[in-house]
Amino acid sequence: MSELSNEKSSVTGELDSVVQSAEVRSAAQDRLRVKRVQVWATAGGLLLALQVYVWVRWITGPYFQRVPGGPTNPPTYMKAFLTMNAVVVCIGLPVAIWWFIVRPWRRERRITLDGMLLVSMGLMFFQDPLLNYLNTWCTYNTWLFNRGSWSSDIPGWVSPEQPGHQVSEPLLINAPGYAVGVLMITIFGCWVMGRISSRWPNITNLRLIVVTYAFTFVLDFVMEAGFMLPFGLYTYPGAIRSVSFAAGTYHQWPVYEGLMWGAVQAGLCCLRFFTDEDGRTVVERGLDHLRGGSARQQLARFLAVFAGVSACFFFFYNVPAQWIGTHSDPWPADHLKRSYFNGGICGDGTDVPCPDPALPMPTKRSGYIDTDGKLLLPGGVRVPQTVPFQRTN
Repeated sequence: MSELSNEKSSVTGELDSVVQSAEVRSAAQDRLRVKRVQVWATAGGLLLALQVYVWVRWITGPYFQRVPGGPTNPPTYMKAFLTMNAVVVCIGLPVAIWWFIVRPWRRERRITLDGMLLVSMGLMFFQDPLLNYLNTWCTYNTWLFNRGSWSSDIPGWVSPEQPGHQVSEPLLINAPGYAVGVLMITIFGCWVMGRISSRWPNITNLRLIVVTYAFTFVLDFVMEAGFMLPFGLYTYPGAIRSVSFAAGTYHQWPVYEGLMWGAVQAGLCCLRFFTDEDGRTVVERGLDHLRGGSARQQLARFLAVFAGVSACFFFFYNVPAQWIGTHSDPWPADHLKRSYFNGGICGDGTDVPCPDPALPMPTKRSGYIDTDGKLLLPGGVRVPQTVPFQRTN
């Protein structure tokens, strides 16, 4: 009996040790998840603070003014499409706010993931000018309502521009378009992912992501090359023509645009689709173990989701877009002859030639080569003098 008792105590001790080890591991994993959520939320908070700072500087500064369309009048079909687009997204935004934020809050007293995605994707609009950070290779139609852009208030902005002469942001289309349009496409993409998973239940997550990426690439081609570009919402005049559809026209569509934005859209679809059993995205897991009450958890959740959404746009699009911008081709004549695409930054009516690989890339603080081939420096600046080497005998 004594031996059985000792053996029983030994087994019980081992079980207690295993349980304690499991609890320790579980507690360590919970702390790690909480730390990850805190990192994402901190990143989201810092980014939101930066956006507010830049937008306040823009609204209160000299760049908050209309960029005129110039002497060229857009064709009627262009005006009709752009007006209809603005009306649809402006009506769609309050409807989406009601459906994804107000309605769930009235029913459940909480904001759903889609509600947070709606706000996050709307705030993602801040990054829209960043593709031109180093060199201008994309322009918007200045016939549309605009108040310039906040680009020059972004820290370290390089591309040359002046108040009233810059790539403008069409506020009535882009602001609600990013919020409503991108969310609707993301929901549609998740529906496609669900259908694929149902049709092929054994498909791996990696293959599902690859198929989703292919789908978003094709979808971007249909949307941009088929509608947005031909109807004149924006253009890619600096696109590399050898890899562009309709090359040499104002509506040329570079293949890498589909690769970059397709990656952004696929990333957003994956962020929404791959949730755990509690409906948490990868940036939210561990939120339930965050101390501070429900209000702090919801704030941390929103900031984490906002950071995840912003990361998709920044790393999948705006980072590679910088290389594209510094390797752009000459702007096509079909674009240059339309003043509403130039924003007064170059071409006819100025002494500034539009970006061309044969010319040095000017910056916001440098001189430039004018249309007569002369170097014009900023006021009070001279060409740096050559300092002779110190020579020793």
